[in-house]
Amino acid sequence: MSALEGIRVVDFSKFLPGPYCTWLLADMGADVIRVENPREIAKQAQVFGWDKLSEVERAGLREGDILARNKRSTMLDMGDPDALEAIKQLVATADVVVEDYRPGVMDKIGLGYESLRAVKPDLVYASLTLCGQTGPYRDKPGHDPIALSIAGVMSRIGENPDEPSFSGIPAADVVTGTHAAFAILAALRERDRTGEGRHIDVAMSDCAMSLLVNVLSRYPDPSKIPPRGTRRADIGLWRTKDDLFICTTDMEPRYWRAFCEAVGRPDFIEAQNDISRRTEIRSALEAIFAAKTRAEWLAILSAAGTQFAPVLDIAEALDDPHNQSRGMVLETQTSTGTNRHIGQPVRLGSKTEIRNLGRFPGADSEEVLSELGIATDRRERLLGHSP
Repeated sequence: MSALEGIRVVDFSKFLPGPYCTWLLADMGADVIRVENPREIAKQAQVFGWDKLSEVERAGLREGDILARNKRSTMLDMGDPDALEAIKQLVATADVVVEDYRPGVMDKIGLGYESLRAVKPDLVYASLTLCGQTGPYRDKPGHDPIALSIAGVMSRIGENPDEPSFSGIPAADVVTGTHAAFAILAALRERDRTGEGRHIDVAMSDCAMSLLVNVLSRYPDPSKIPPRGTRRADIGLWRTKDDLFICTTDMEPRYWRAFCEAVGRPDFIEAQNDISRRTEIRSALEAIFAAKTRAEWLAILSAAGTQFAPVLDIAEALDDPHNQSRGMVLETQTSTGTNRHIGQPVRLGSKTEIRNLGRFPGADSEEVLSELGIATDRRERLLGHSP
């Protein structure tokens, strides 16, 4: 029995933080039912050019969507009064609702927390937004980089001391989805004790600030935080002769000693924390690493037992034997071919269980509506089979 088997989640979310959150819950066994709006699906298809693809091709894309796996999909028009009632019937059977609309939008539709608590008093209702349900930025639109900017994190990204840069990864999105899943589980545990649900306010800007925990722990006075791009001499990204990169993190003295001896510069050992020599040391190390290939340096550093890793590109990471042995690379067969999925990062068992690949929007509408006991003629109308 999976850890969250028996927990039902109704998922209205569209953007990365919400689907990431419900992906974590689904992979742990929760019955996640996506409620997809036909207008949103049509808009998304136009944005990404999917409206030019065949239905088979679009189904293949959904099957390859890692964040859609282990979820069911219903297609219901939230602007239709009958569909709205069907959604409320579904929520009455659920434990959790996840939504990522701007503050107030779900209330206007009739699917806000107070409206749904009326049909499910102990409901855990999680709202994921850019800046939360309160505060001066409550109604601000935006995505991941905006949250990182408001949180102060963007100012730390990049090596250029003169200007920040984009991170290249959806850091705020993923950390928000993870925090939301944690908050939902905490609220469910609280409900076990009290019998009460709650509305969880999850802001991307709040969650992004957690990325500053290490900096602020070391520098309580923000004016003393070192400038962006300031790095110690004992940490580096080194370009090799074959134009690849190696990362090293030999901060502990014994590792630094072994590193310096391995690269042939034992004279740097005592200068580890000499700020005045950082530029000199880094310049020398750049030249040293540029003289050998990545494979040669991997062999040298492995023999020395230092802290190092090749900077793998995504294809290399998927082929890496460690990542594969840890169950983080899964081969799946979609209707259009073989696809690779990322495994669940935290598992309570030995492997990630894929109960189903991503389902085409609305593929499970008939099944879900039948489970709710909705009569055939009403189901057909809701599904668009009759006028």
